[in-house]
Amino acid sequence: MPVYEYECKKCGAVMEVLEKADSNKRHKCPKCKSTRMVKLLSTFGVRRGSSASTGSCPTGTCSLS
Repeated sequence: MPVYEYECKKCGAVMEVLEKADSNKRHKCPKCKSTRMVKLLSTFGVRRGSSASTGSCPTGTCSLS
């Protein structure tokens, strides 16, 4: 399941929610309890082992590096 970020339109608080992509659940702001939440566009990263953090390939022969 992906993690989505929601921002409260009343107080500006941001929260993360682990939910199904097709979920229609209404969320309540943890700060002011408003239900005026909007889903934010977020970026994501993929990590594979320790080589992803260094930016190099395990074999050292990647064509994309």
